[in-house]
Amino acid sequence: MSQVGIFIVLLAFVLANLPFLTQRLFGCVPVPPQRKGVRKHLRWQLLELLVFYCVTGAVGRVLEARAGAVSAQSWPFYVVTFCLFLIFAAPGFTVCYLLKPPRVK
Repeated sequence: MSQVGIFIVLLAFVLANLPFLTQRLFGCVPVPPQRKGVRKHLRWQLLELLVFYCVTGAVGRVLEARAGAVSAQSWPFYVVTFCLFLIFAAPGFTVCYLLKPPRVK
């Protein structure tokens, strides 16, 4: 695998986990909590995941253009790469939702 390919895979892994590992929107904007003790809402995390997928795709497209001709892709390519991006997000989701202690009321 080329260095560019390794870079894109590592970038996708980091960006897929970022929404679940930080309480800031896109890693920099603080989000006020909805209720006391409640983390950033899942909707914000899914929005961040979609935006980070687009960022990863744009970086990959730019690097592909610098290396030569850009290959045309159709919808199955984007579906498969988004599913791979969701699989990359599994460790962050696990830490955020499955390993946290239960709330005591």
